[in-house]
Amino acid sequence: MFNIITERFVRMTVVDGVRPASLPEVFVALMKNEVAAFPALRPHQRHAWHAFLVQLGAMAIRRAELAEPPSNAAEWLRIIRALTPDYPDDEPWQLVVDDITKPAFMQPPASSTEREKDYKNIVATPDELDMLVTSKNHDLKAAVATYAAPDEWLFALITLQTMEGYAGRFNYGISRMPSGYGNRSAFSITPSIRPGIHARRDMEGLLEHRKEILGEYPVAEDGIGLIWTLPWNGTKAEALLINQMEPFYIEVCRRIRLREKKGELNATRANSDSRRIVDVKGLTGDPWSPVGKNANQRGTPPAFLGPRKFSYERVVDGLFSPDWTRPYLLRPTQYDRNCDETTQLIARGMVRGEGGTEGYHERIVPFRHKAALVFGRVGAPQRLEDIARERITQTGIVQSILRHAIATFAAHGDSDRKTHGNGKPSPNDLARPWVNRLDEIIDARFFDDLQTEFESDDPGERELIRNNWLSNIVIANAQTILNTAQDSLPCPTIQRYRARASAQNLFDGQKYQRLSFLFD
Repeated sequence: MFNIITERFVRMTVVDGVRPASLPEVFVALMKNEVAAFPALRPHQRHAWHAFLVQLGAMAIRRAELAEPPSNAAEWLRIIRALTPDYPDDEPWQLVVDDITKPAFMQPPASSTEREKDYKNIVATPDELDMLVTSKNHDLKAAVATYAAPDEWLFALITLQTMEGYAGRFNYGISRMPSGYGNRSAFSITPSIRPGIHARRDMEGLLEHRKEILGEYPVAEDGIGLIWTLPWNGTKAEALLINQMEPFYIEVCRRIRLREKKGELNATRANSDSRRIVDVKGLTGDPWSPVGKNANQRGTPPAFLGPRKFSYERVVDGLFSPDWTRPYLLRPTQYDRNCDETTQLIARGMVRGEGGTEGYHERIVPFRHKAALVFGRVGAPQRLEDIARERITQTGIVQSILRHAIATFAAHGDSDRKTHGNGKPSPNDLARPWVNRLDEIIDARFFDDLQTEFESDDPGERELIRNNWLSNIVIANAQTILNTAQDSLPCPTIQRYRARASAQNLFDGQKYQRLSFLFD
């Protein structure tokens, strides 16, 4: 029932409107670059759906020994079905299968019908099933999709089963995550953010990098690909090992079964005593995720996406830092090397914490051809990284100067005062929002300005470009923010002139001292 490879219920936006399609038809439309969007797909589900399509498509193409993706739905149907030869009735591709001893889509079977009693928790809506748990219900209302369409359940299932972390006892997370409170962040480059071009490019990238993944991670050449086809009663003895998985494996982390009643879907959940795949700290060869090389005190590699989210500093870390492995799909494919168009860096991820999520974050950074090419060359990114790191350092100096100057004004001209006392915000606390405003201005244009300097082959011109950026963008905006802060922050009239003079003198003095090369 609700067979995703034969029935048309996945809605996609194409040139002539919204059209329902089966999964093979979705693949055809993507490969032809006809899809603009999937209307039922929520923003935080984008990577889960994209990764599912790419992993499934690459797996099916490789096992069918095809040189390129099929051009018609019948061929896509054939190679997808070939992944589940033991199920001629397509149970692994149906949203609802009443027999609990058989798999349903992203829903593992049980060993016997007696396990039906395990499924006690009823889930009425797909957004209640989804992994997105906000700290406040007004962030995103929970369980409101009362009359949900089948594709909403489809996207919620994929997101839960391939992106979820630890959510308390009996609710374990995915293997492609460094810790239960980590995240499965995604970094890749693509010629276009249109779903079809991005999917096709990443499929080609997976197939190009397959041997590298096999050589660097303990996965198996012909291992398990679709984890939900295997029986699972939730016991520790059933936990799978990473060396049983094939490189493109698609996992499930929860015991879920969808049901249908009078045309409406709902779900039931069962507890598990352990992870489905034994914990490997995220070291799975996930082609999108940066993996930390240094473990924390608990022996767990850190999650890439944290409080800094996708700030320009964090993106630079993802591109260059030796503390993180560079994801396979951040490396140019043969298509990228032959393309002279702008390359888009797509960064996506959910910040997770204990008891909930702390927001979905996405950033798209255009890289012009010369800068994009360096990602595929050994040693070539060094100059781009050097420029980026120097700019971050210089930005940090200006931010420090601005913070000190605004704090001095907030302290009524006393540059050494650390607190107001009486429970009032400290001068540094008052300065922080203003410094963040400067950071936002720099962030909005950081990578465009960075590439302008990188693209010049003349050292003298590069120095001029850098100094103009530092003077006319960073310092000039810092001065404007300082002026605005002095007009806005409270200060007794009798002390305002002294406070302004002290703040400006400090700003100018530190600027000339710490950035003296600009004024020689």
